[in-house]
Amino acid sequence: MSDEFENIYDTFRAFLDLFTPAEAVKRLEQIGASAETIQQIRERHEQQTLQIKELEEPRSVVMGNRDTWYTGPRDNDKCWPAMAKLLLKSGWSQDPAIDSLDDSSSRIVSLLNHPREPAFSARGLTVGYVQSGKTTNFTAVMAKAADRGYKLFIVLAGIHNGLRRQTQARLVQQLVEPNPTLWSQLTGLDKDFTPRENPASYFGGNNKTRVLCVVKKNATVLRKLTNWLTEASDHLQDCPALIIDDEADQATVATKSINPLIGKLLDSLPKSAYVGYTASPFANLLIDPSAKDLYPEDFIVNLPKPTELQGYFGTEVLFGRDTIDGEDPEDIDDGFDMIREVPKDDVSCVRPAKRIEVEGFTPTITDTLRDAINYFWLSTAARRVRGTGNQHATMLIHTSVNTVVHESFRAPLEYLQAKMRGALGDTEVLDGLRELWDAETARVPAETFHEQKVAFEKLLPELPSVLDDCRIIMDNSYSTDRLDYENGPVVAIAVGGNTLSRGLTLEGLSVSYFVRAASAYDTLLQMGRWFGYRRGYADLPRIWMTDELREWFRHLATVEAEMRRDIDVYMSEDKNPLTFAVRLRTHPALRVTAAAKMKNAVPAASSYGGKRVQTRYFQTDSDWLLANQEAAKELVAAAAQTGTKQDRRPRDGRFVFRNVPHEHVINFLEKYNFHKRSQECDAGLITDYIRKRVRNAGALGRWNVAIVGKPVGTDEENFKFASGVAVKRVIRTRLDTSEKDYVDIKTLMSTRDIGVDLIGGHNARSEEDLHAERSRQLPDVGLLLLYPIDKDSDLGPSKPSRKPLAVPQHVVGVALVFPYPGGDDSTVEWNYVSADLSGIDIEEEDVSLLEVEEAE
Repeated sequence: MSDEFENIYDTFRAFLDLFTPAEAVKRLEQIGASAETIQQIRERHEQQTLQIKELEEPRSVVMGNRDTWYTGPRDNDKCWPAMAKLLLKSGWSQDPAIDSLDDSSSRIVSLLNHPREPAFSARGLTVGYVQSGKTTNFTAVMAKAADRGYKLFIVLAGIHNGLRRQTQARLVQQLVEPNPTLWSQLTGLDKDFTPRENPASYFGGNNKTRVLCVVKKNATVLRKLTNWLTEASDHLQDCPALIIDDEADQATVATKSINPLIGKLLDSLPKSAYVGYTASPFANLLIDPSAKDLYPEDFIVNLPKPTELQGYFGTEVLFGRDTIDGEDPEDIDDGFDMIREVPKDDVSCVRPAKRIEVEGFTPTITDTLRDAINYFWLSTAARRVRGTGNQHATMLIHTSVNTVVHESFRAPLEYLQAKMRGALGDTEVLDGLRELWDAETARVPAETFHEQKVAFEKLLPELPSVLDDCRIIMDNSYSTDRLDYENGPVVAIAVGGNTLSRGLTLEGLSVSYFVRAASAYDTLLQMGRWFGYRRGYADLPRIWMTDELREWFRHLATVEAEMRRDIDVYMSEDKNPLTFAVRLRTHPALRVTAAAKMKNAVPAASSYGGKRVQTRYFQTDSDWLLANQEAAKELVAAAAQTGTKQDRRPRDGRFVFRNVPHEHVINFLEKYNFHKRSQECDAGLITDYIRKRVRNAGALGRWNVAIVGKPVGTDEENFKFASGVAVKRVIRTRLDTSEKDYVDIKTLMSTRDIGVDLIGGHNARSEEDLHAERSRQLPDVGLLLLYPIDKDSDLGPSKPSRKPLAVPQHVVGVALVFPYPGGDDSTVEWNYVSADLSGIDIEEEDVSLLEVEEAE
C-alpha cells in the first residue's frame, strides 16, 4: 500500500476514537477519499476485526455479533505500552506471557461499547482461574480502554480492606505511576472513597485526566460514591465509565444492600460498561436474565488457562478431574501427588465440633499438622538454597471461620517453633526431618518441573534462620498483626478464615493445612489459596486435607471444565448469553452457590445422545459385587439366545452379540448395582431415556452387547459369563484414597472400545471419528460393554498414585455408548442447573428455547 493510503488509514483509525465505524467511513467520504480507497480501508478493518474475533483465547459469546471498534493497541498509546514495559522488566516473557495478555485483553476491550456512543449500558462477565492473574488482565483492559477514551474507572475490589488495598497498590503501580499526569485518584492505599469537593471538576470538559476509584463492596462507601457522582451528573453525559467488579460473585449477587447499590451506581452513569471478574461465576450465571440485574447479557469470556509448566497450579493440576463427554480418558491426568490425607479423627483436634465448644478450645498438634509444619520449614530452607522465585514463604492453616479458634493456635504453634529451634542438634529429630524430606521429594520429583532436588545436607544450614524468621500470624477481621509483604521477605505461618479465603494473594504459599467445612462450590473454590503461580518451587507445594475435601475439589475441577466448555461450544453455535445458559453440574453434598443465589435456578435438560457413560466406583461388599456378576451373566445368556448374530473372538478377548432386544438391556440395568457416586450412571434416567427413544423415534430398540477382556487364558485367569463365553480378566487399579467401603478406578473403557462392534472400527483415529462411523453403520443401535475386572488388579510400584484393587470378588464394569439421534432427541432431567431463559423475549424466527439448555 502507498504512503498516501497509510495516511488515510491512520486518519480512519483516529476517527474510530471519536465515531462508530460507519460514521468514520462517512467522515472519509467528506474529506474526499475515493470509493476504491474506502473499500480497501473497509477490507483492512474487517480483517483486523476478524483477527480479534478469532483469537483462540479467550473464547467468548457476544450479543448481536456486532462489529468491534477496537482492533488492538496503537503506536501513540500510553497506558498499555507502559504497563507491558513494566511487566517485561519484572520478569514476564514477551512470548507467551505478555502476548497472551495482550490478545486476551484486546478481545475484552473489543466487546465494550465505543466510548463515543451517545449512551450505553453493557453487562459482561470474565471467567478466570483462582489466583491466575485476573487482576493483571483487568488492569490491561483498563489501560487499553483509557488509551481509547474511557474516562472513569471504578474497581469494586471485594469486601475486605486487604484486597482493596492490594488492588489499589497494583493499579497505582501499573497505571498511575508510569503516566502520573494522565490520572486522578479518588482513593488511596489506606483510604477508601470519601467525597471530594467540587465533583464536577473531575469530569468537566477541560479535565482530560482519567479518574481512578478503587472501593470495597460496602454499602456506606457505595452510597457515598453514587451520591457524589449524582452531584456531577451534568458533566457525566460525555464520561464513558468502565466498572470492574472483582470477585463478582461475592456480595454482588442476591444481596439486599450491595446489589441494589451497584445498580444505582450504574444508573448514575449514562455511559457505563460493567465487567465482572471471577474464578467462581456460579452465582453470576444463575441470575434471572429477565430481571433488571447484573446478568452478563452482552458477553461471557473465558480467560486463557495457565499451565503448570508456567508455574501455575489450578484445581485440575492438583486434584485431577473426571472425563467429560468427548474426551479420551487417557488424556486426563490424576493430578500431581501433592495432597496428603488428614484422617477424620484429626479434625476434632484442630476444629471445634460444635459452636458451643469454641470458647476454651485448645487445638492439638496432630501428627499430620506437625508433618505439615515441619515440611514447610524444610521447603522454605530448600527455596533459600535455590535462591530463585518468590522471596516470600507462607503456610496457611485454615480450620475454622471463628477468630477465637484462630487465636487458640498461637501458643501451641509458638511452642512447637521454639521446641524445634532447640532440637536442631538432636540426631533423632534430624533423622525424622530427613526421612520426611526424602519421602516428599521422592513422591514429587523436582525434575518434573525442571528443578533440581535440594539435598537435606544443603538445606540443613538454612533451617536455624528459617525458624528464627518465621512469624506466627493470626490474620482475621479482628487481628492487628496482619500479613504484610511490602517490607521485605516474609516467612509466616498464617492462621485465618474469611480474610484469607478470597482474592488476597498469599505470597509464596507452599504448604496448606485445610479442614474448613464449606457448603457451596464458590465458597470452597475461593478458599483454595494454594492455587496460583509457584515459579521456582513448583515441585514443593503440599496440601493436607481430608479425603472428602479432596473428592469435592476433584468434582469442582470437573464442573469448571464442563462450564468453560459450554461457553466455547455455544460460541461456535452462534449463541449469546440471552439465548443459551451455561449448565452447572450438581453434587449430592454441595450446593452450587448460596441458596439465595439459586432461587431462580432451574434444572437443565440434557440427552444421552452421542454420549458414553461408564462405571468407575464399586463397593467393596462381596454380595454387592456378586449380584453384579449374576446380572451380567443373565444378560449374556439372554443376548446369546436372542441376538441374531454373534461375533466370538476369544483369542482377542472379545465377544459381540448383535441385535439384542432393548428389554434385556433394561432388565440388566434394573438389576445391576450402580454406585451412588456414579451420577452419570443413573439407571432410572438411562432406562427412561431408552424407553423414550424407542417410543418416540423407533431407535435403541436393538442393542449390541460386547464383552471386553484379555485373550482367553487358563480357567483360573478367565471370567466365565456363559457356556462357551469366557475371557481373561482385565486389570484396573484403584486411586489411592483411604476410603474403605468403595474403590475408584477412574477409567474403565478405552476410546477404541467405542468401535468394538463396528466394521473397521479399529481404524478410527478419534472418538469423534468413531461416533461418526457409528452414525453411518449403526445409527439406531446402542452398545453395552461388559468388562470382567480381576479382584486383585495389581500393577506393582510403577504408579504410586494407584493401588491394587483388592476387593473380595471379581468386578464387572459396565459402559454404554449411545448413537447420535437422527432427529429430535428425547431429553431427560439431568444433574445440572442453569439460568432460566424462559422470560427472555428474543425476536428471532422459529426459536425454540427447548433447544437451548433452559436455565435457572
